Amino acid sequence: MCFDCLKMNRRNFLSLSATAVTATGMIASGARQSMAATSLTPDEALAKLKAGNAKYVAAPELCEANLKAQRSEVAKGQQPWATILGCVDSRTAPELLFGGTGLGDLFVARNGGNMADITTLGAIDYGIEHLGSPLLVVMGHTRCGAVAAACDVVAKKAKLHGPIKAMVDPIVPAAKAVLGKPGDFVDNAVRENAKRTVAHILASSKIVAEYVHHGKLKVVQAYYNLDTGAVEFVG
Repeated sequence: MCFDCLKMNRRNFLSLSATAVTATGMIASGARQSMAATSLTPDEALAKLKAGNAKYVAAPELCEANLKAQRSEVAKGQQPWATILGCVDSRTAPELLFGGTGLGDLFVARNGGNMADITTLGAIDYGIEHLGSPLLVVMGHTRCGAVAAACDVVAKKAKLHGPIKAMVDPIVPAAKAVLGKPGDFVDNAVRENAKRTVAHILASSKIVAEYVHHGKLKVVQAYYNLDTGAVEFVG
């Protein structure tokens, strides 16, 4: 979110944004916060993300945000209006590509290939049940390294080892599902992987399923184009 138009290079802003994500993502002993949740509906939150991305695509130059004032405002509680599960790729910071959002706006989890492991599911549940986030977005992106590695395992019989193998193995089924289909193999696998992650979250989290059932939460998949900066939403 822009405040004073004091220009700031992207690298400095990204450093500040990463620090903010670490701070806002800390879960304090499972206690509910005293601050009220956002008043945005799921559809309003999605519209806000779309508008922010449109702003990023049209005018990606960033202005310096008044982080000091924001920090004081959110120090005692957070009311994120969207939860984002994205990839750890350094080019896909949600806080920037959704229009330069401020501290406390987005509840973000990131890992290789935007997968919903048990720790990530816990973070998602917390963001929804305890913080009141009305929107969950699972976002893949072009040329994802983790997905490309899974495609190499399927198509080229590549051998991976150690933690990287453990990270890539859950993505392999998505790559197998789209092998031989028209279009770019990696691109198709990225989209299939995000779709499967959404399905896994809905099947694995009773909290997510309940909130969706009662209309309190919308879950969508998204696809970020590294070249254009645009986010395509599905669902």
